[in-house]
Amino acid sequence: MKVTIDDNSGFCFGVTTAIQTAERELQKGKLFCLGDIVHNGQEVERLDQLGLETIDYDDLRTLHNVRVLLRAHGEPPSTYHIAKRNNIEIIDASCPVVLHLQKRIRDTYQTLHGKNTGAQIVIFGKKGHAEVIGLEGQTNNTAIVIESIKDLDKLDYTKSIYLFSQTTKSVEEFQQIVSEIKERRTKLANPDSGVQTQDAIFEYHNTICRNVANRVKKLQDFARSNDIVVFVGGKKSSNAKVLYNNCLEVNSCTLFVSSVADITPEMLEQCHRAEHVGICGATSTPKWLMEEVKQYIVDSL
Repeated sequence: MKVTIDDNSGFCFGVTTAIQTAERELQKGKLFCLGDIVHNGQEVERLDQLGLETIDYDDLRTLHNVRVLLRAHGEPPSTYHIAKRNNIEIIDASCPVVLHLQKRIRDTYQTLHGKNTGAQIVIFGKKGHAEVIGLEGQTNNTAIVIESIKDLDKLDYTKSIYLFSQTTKSVEEFQQIVSEIKERRTKLANPDSGVQTQDAIFEYHNTICRNVANRVKKLQDFARSNDIVVFVGGKKSSNAKVLYNNCLEVNSCTLFVSSVADITPEMLEQCHRAEHVGICGATSTPKWLMEEVKQYIVDSL
């Protein structure tokens, strides 16, 4: 049995920068982090042991004169307003890709605001996800969040639609949603429909992070090259769910674990019967955790 780790798996640039920022700032003294710095329990626990204290929005409102790290996911304007009011020093580790997306949505909202056209800003993403909360905030929380094609009934196809995507979503799913919106608009535009749509436009922007999107092909190539794949990811991570399913599409023998504690005797037996075992992970999975999983499997022989 040969066990290998995918070279292309692990933290993305944004998460790496946020964690390095946290480690550097912790050397200067007490530091809070608004929400889990990364959707991986083991890495959050490691940083907690170094002194990083995770807080939520309720905590933020009660804190004064402290330092708070903003993670890679980005934040809505309200977070910065609270920090200014409470004399909180912000250590901003928001991912540049997310900040650029926030600006695009904010600019679109400001252009449309006050025109009373009924135009809709739509975000393809996970409702309640930290990044999506930050994106909604750029529209004063008026954006419509859709999680799948099933949510497209929320939209008014007689009005203009401006579609954006959470940076870690599936490109394939985004393209399916674009196609479905186009199809629904075409049906309404049929003269027999009796619906007025000629003033409505549809703009869509593929704002999925290129680094994340480019990982999919490499990850699937890696999955194909192994008999069994052990995908290591956090249970809270949207990106982990997407990439795990990408592996599953090309290798039905793909197992999902968050740590060595999730590895069952049955999983180990599957690995032992395989000639090639591949270990990979999400953009929120630390390399050290994949190494730990590899060592656990090797030591079980």
